[in-house]
Amino acid sequence: MLKKLQIIFKVLIILVFSISITKAELLKPNSNIKPSKVVEIQLNGLQKNDINYKDSGIEQTWNFAHPSNKKSTGPLPNFKMMIKGNSYQMLLNHLSHTITKVGGGDKWAQFEVIILDKDKFTISSTGKWKNILLTDLSRIVG
Repeated sequence: MLKKLQIIFKVLIILVFSISITKAELLKPNSNIKPSKVVEIQLNGLQKNDINYKDSGIEQTWNFAHPSNKKSTGPLPNFKMMIKGNSYQMLLNHLSHTITKVGGGDKWAQFEVIILDKDKFTISSTGKWKNILLTDLSRIVG
């Protein structure tokens, strides 16, 4: 019996440790990440939402949300519910996406993103905050 408890304890320690490592793998905004890469990071996360752990893709997207978006859509549990709702659920586990730069300047960039799913979705990513691109606008088209 003691041997079984030791094995269970070791397995639990390994699971907790691996979950902590996985959560640490989420990228954080920084000035070295190019605007197009920010959009790519978010879309790849949503495309493979549960690959690291449940809702890791949504959390990755949240990391790059503009503070004003976080204020209006957060906290994170509310953001998760929003992404899983009717308006945005096509982003989760989508088949593919394309990113096209449609505008930009020294302090902003704008992209059109087409998601291959049953619906067509465009997300425009604009704005810079403390020299880090963060998403601040999305809208459904078509």
